[in-house]
Amino acid sequence: MGDVFGAPGRRAVETRLPALREELAADFCVVNGENAADGRGITAKIAQRLLSSGADVITLGNWVWGQQGFAPYLNGTDRVLRPANLSPQTPGRGIAIHDGVAVINLLGQMTLTPFESPFLVADRLVDEALRETPVVIVDFHAEATSEKVALAYHLDGRATAVLGTHTHVQTNDARVLSGGTAAVTDAGMTGPHDSVIGSVPDGPIRRFTTGFPVRLEVATGDVRIEGVLVECGADGRARSCELVRVAVE
Repeated sequence: MGDVFGAPGRRAVETRLPALREELAADFCVVNGENAADGRGITAKIAQRLLSSGADVITLGNWVWGQQGFAPYLNGTDRVLRPANLSPQTPGRGIAIHDGVAVINLLGQMTLTPFESPFLVADRLVDEALRETPVVIVDFHAEATSEKVALAYHLDGRATAVLGTHTHVQTNDARVLSGGTAAVTDAGMTGPHDSVIGSVPDGPIRRFTTGFPVRLEVATGDVRIEGVLVECGADGRARSCELVRVAVE
């Protein structure tokens, strides 16, 4: 599921995800929750609510430290992941295996400046995961389209899926690569789409027209769940990769 943004995105997950999992016959659900606390990180309470609503694993991104007091929570859970290529001195982990599915969370290096290259860390962690399960899902939280596409091809035939997040705009390129890896440049945003990637338009417009720092306000209109549905075989090779877009009343 694409980036959950603010209270509208949280409510969409809580009210719609349990039934949606049944409708889609989804055996496993990964939710990117890094913007769930009003577009700036996540809290332990919000994470628990998303997990209780049907998320099997929550991935994060560049706003992982956006909420004061959240970091220690990561040391006590393997259901909420921070990007694996942050410094090893930071709390939490970037890979977990549950119900036969390995999930890896990575941060792109273009403009987001992680501690290590996502490509090198991906090589190491995918090999580690494959020793335990053939089903490996990578959430690549990255800015650049080229970097996301490149990682998908880099891992083609090794990862089950490489799914881009972060830019909040669902891309029309969901596909299965020749080696059997499902890929999409960006899974989209779960939240208010009558907005500038989740925020009331006035704030971003003022930033772009004046150059002044403006605190952004979470929008409320046209709430949707967006994401990707991947089907794979017991060998971990993807069979299909389809976009999901569901309006939420």
